[in-house]
Amino acid sequence: MKTTITFILLIFTSFIFAQNTISGKVVDEKGKPVPGANVYLDGTYDGATSSETGEFSFETTETGNKFLIVTYLIYDTFKQEIDVANFKQQTIKLRENVNSLDAVVITAGTLESGDKARVSVLKPLDIVTTAGSAGNIIAALQTLPGTQTVGEDGRLFVRGGEASETQTFVDGLRVAQPYGATTNNLPTRSRFSPFLFNGIALSTGGYSAEYGEALSSVLLLNTQDEPDQNKTEIALMTVGLGVGNTQKWKKSSFSINTNYINLAPYQAVIPQNVDWNNPYQSLGGEAVYRYHTERGIFKLYAAFDAEKFDLNQKNVNFENPVRTDLNNNNVYVNGSYKGDFGTGWQLTTGISYGYSKNKIKYDINNIDNDENAAQLKLKLRKNFSRHFKLSFGTDYFITKFNENVADNATFNVTNGYDSNIAAFYTEGDILISKNFAVKVGARFSNNSLLSETNLAPRASFAYKVSKKSQFSFAYGDFSQTPVVDYIKYSKYHQFESEKSSHYILNYQFTRPGQTLIAEAYYKDYSNLVQYDTRDIQYNSIFNNKGSGYAKGLDLFWRDNTLVKNLQYWVSYSYIDSERQYKNFPTVATPSFVANHTLSLVTKYFITDWKSQIGFTNSYSSGRPYNDPNQTQFMNGKTKAYNSLSFNWAYLLTTQKIIYFSVSNILGTQNVFGYDYARNPNANGVYNRQAVVPTADRFFFVGFFWTISQNKNDNQLKNL
Repeated sequence: MKTTITFILLIFTSFIFAQNTISGKVVDEKGKPVPGANVYLDGTYDGATSSETGEFSFETTETGNKFLIVTYLIYDTFKQEIDVANFKQQTIKLRENVNSLDAVVITAGTLESGDKARVSVLKPLDIVTTAGSAGNIIAALQTLPGTQTVGEDGRLFVRGGEASETQTFVDGLRVAQPYGATTNNLPTRSRFSPFLFNGIALSTGGYSAEYGEALSSVLLLNTQDEPDQNKTEIALMTVGLGVGNTQKWKKSSFSINTNYINLAPYQAVIPQNVDWNNPYQSLGGEAVYRYHTERGIFKLYAAFDAEKFDLNQKNVNFENPVRTDLNNNNVYVNGSYKGDFGTGWQLTTGISYGYSKNKIKYDINNIDNDENAAQLKLKLRKNFSRHFKLSFGTDYFITKFNENVADNATFNVTNGYDSNIAAFYTEGDILISKNFAVKVGARFSNNSLLSETNLAPRASFAYKVSKKSQFSFAYGDFSQTPVVDYIKYSKYHQFESEKSSHYILNYQFTRPGQTLIAEAYYKDYSNLVQYDTRDIQYNSIFNNKGSGYAKGLDLFWRDNTLVKNLQYWVSYSYIDSERQYKNFPTVATPSFVANHTLSLVTKYFITDWKSQIGFTNSYSSGRPYNDPNQTQFMNGKTKAYNSLSFNWAYLLTTQKIIYFSVSNILGTQNVFGYDYARNPNANGVYNRQAVVPTADRFFFVGFFWTISQNKNDNQLKNL
């Protein structure tokens, strides 16, 4: 690692850059200055933000013809090829985007990223340039308010909800298996690369009637509608290899990326807290085909990955470590169409299919399971006027799960379930005035496996109190089929849907370069599953009498005006949550809930060095755990969690990047909780072992090379 850093520093000192100055002024169609516009050369770190008078100026070492990009929230993106040496004191006129007019928009419970978002709490590059995220969409989202850092799991926990309470959708279609393979206390990652997505929305509650089967939140991922050019991307990394290619034709385009990951080099250098027999390895890829019709677009998205690892983990209940040998294969495909027809009508339809198969050897047991999941979707939307839009549609979910557990000696058990869920929803958007908007809807669903129907009303309101600020309120009822750990025993027990109700009050303030969001919420849980045994098993006695609540306050502040070339955001969350569910003997706070979480993300652009450096500090207060040596349930509390991460991206040339990152650079000894022995020792004491990260640090070094027609595009968006 020292050799790599020394090599990079030598590169810095060996170049003398000739500087060209680019300057001008950004105005609107009426000639008024536009402050806070982002001005930059495509494919570089060279750029500036327009001042209060709309003026900008920055230096660059680039020469010849380059594309100048100017972006600002409510205006169309400006893109023009310029002669770098001669672009001085030019006036750039931005046109107002008709889809982003200065009207109220409902924001309660929604955090968006992407070019089409009215208010992006994260920019498109942020998903992958956040220190510590390592290109993982979920890790980047965990720097936002309302989320919990559960390091031993790696999935998305939102506002007192378990990870299973968040559903993931790609182009409006559900992904039944959005995370990679994992085992006990081993964190997983999202299966999806940010490379193919240009819009991400995390709805932390109160979401649209269009989506169901989620108690807490939905994560919406939208693939790119149109790539900008043909290109090939190559990645050489300390953890593996990657290659991608995009081809663009007159009406269609095709993008594909594949990667091979092998953590053996990393595990050989960094001390591990588990004993690896075979390191984590994966081979995977994604592809999307797009075809533009006269009035719409068809997309076909496909993803696959094969993962395996073999490790020994210490277990407080056994003298010798317990071995886990896991192989997972996953395929996900969806096809969608979105287009206009008639007068003011829009059609959205699609079908998705996911397949996941696990072969696990856990101690002396062999566990084989597979899941087939599909969704059919049809949605119609009619713009009756500027003030009223009506949406309605239907979903049909099909899930089939089978599992076989055997020890090759005494038992061989098969469990599983078949589920069919039909749903219909309708929703109306009413713009009463430029300052007041209402969204009202409902979702009706029928679950054949549970033999039940549910009606879930949804309502949201927004009022704009000034040009820069507004209030929003959202309410909704939500239901979800119990998770597979329970429902696979449905042939022995009759389950009901778990339910929740959300109440959200939101305040939002925005001005050029700054965003403030404050949100208070209350969630009421009912019909949660309970069981009477230490572990979940087929002869457990289940019921749906569990309940709980979650209430709290989320704050988010983003600013890029305090210091030139510095972007930062701060997220803070307070949560009070208790449940009586699972095998809890009384009401208590679940072990994944930390009352206080705080994240600070910074990114600084050093134009003279052609570099971006970033720091992310994540903090959360201690989490509860149950100590059976004490009489009070869930009375323990871990020490606070803290992790400081760093990254550095350096542009060797316009299309070649060296990237370095390290998480938890201070080596903080974080503890996620404790596992206790099932039985006391000779002294009547239950022994315990700490649940800790698989390694105290993670480091990454990579070289990324883009080959494209205009020789300007690069993989900054992938880092």
